[in-house]
Amino acid sequence: MGGIGGLLGFVATFGFLLFLVGVALAVTSISQGRRAGAGVTLAVVGLVVGVVLSVVSRGILIVEPAQVAVVFQTVSGQLETPRRAGTHIIIPILQEATIYPIVQQQYTMSGVSEGGQERGDDAVRVRTIDGQEVIIDVTVIYRINPDDVNIVHERWQNRYENDLIRPILRGFVRDAVSRFRAEAVYGESRTVIQEAIETDMRNRMQQDGFEVTDLIIRNVTFSSEEFADSIERVQIAERQAEEAAFRVQQEEQEAERVRVRAQGARDASIAAAEGEAESIRIRALAQAEALRQISEVLQENPLLVQYEYVQKLADNVGLILLPSNSPFLFDFESLSAGTMPGVPATTTPEQ
Repeated sequence: MGGIGGLLGFVATFGFLLFLVGVALAVTSISQGRRAGAGVTLAVVGLVVGVVLSVVSRGILIVEPAQVAVVFQTVSGQLETPRRAGTHIIIPILQEATIYPIVQQQYTMSGVSEGGQERGDDAVRVRTIDGQEVIIDVTVIYRINPDDVNIVHERWQNRYENDLIRPILRGFVRDAVSRFRAEAVYGESRTVIQEAIETDMRNRMQQDGFEVTDLIIRNVTFSSEEFADSIERVQIAERQAEEAAFRVQQEEQEAERVRVRAQGARDASIAAAEGEAESIRIRALAQAEALRQISEVLQENPLLVQYEYVQKLADNVGLILLPSNSPFLFDFESLSAGTMPGVPATTTPEQ
């Protein structure tokens, strides 16, 4: 107990020293034939102060923030509600307090000397389903549940590491690993095994007032080095095969991207061609419509072409001679008769 309890304990010790000094003074005075009143008074005061303060100091219970206290009633044999962080008063002799830590703790079993709680090789040795011996280093991280600390006190007190955690952890490791083949334990199933052990530990330790925070398989080795080397070679080959498959997948994805880009370019070309064709079709329809309208105008005015042609002739052209059976557009008789507007009549000289 620190603080007030320590101070009271110090004063109580000082009181007992005064008691001894008073006794010594009293004996000396009596041996010299003098009255021992002063020595007796000092001894009595020192004794009273020592006893009272000693009892009071034992009755002050100081619990740190990372602790919880179990209070046992010596008369009734019952456990009281656990005392959390703070300063508490208990009755000495009638009540006894036991302090437990509630911080995170860890228990490790390792094949490395002084790597765990036990000295020497303390790793878990397990036979896999195919008969190979596997050596496993494992660590469990846990803490005492403050609300269930009375259960810990009743069942285990300070023996929980050796009597509870160690045996059940070794048992769960053996049970989980024995379901798998050696190469699976060394490789892909390691996480599955770790999760299975952690779940079993959490459920089991919860019954005894503990909370499991995490479980870690720190190392996996084999008793046969040749077998370990063969597994490593197989894993290397598998990784190389996976890398080759990944490269093939990348190449396939790149080929697919090229195909998609080519398809997009082709679709764009087709769309452009279709757009050009549509443009040509629209222009052709427009031209056909214009020709249709011109044809209708010509049908209504058959001499319009001849008139326009004559209008376009040079100014010095005065006479045009054509055979009578020519398939030309001009109507020669109409021209010679002067029936076209603005065209003078002409006569053909005799031969």
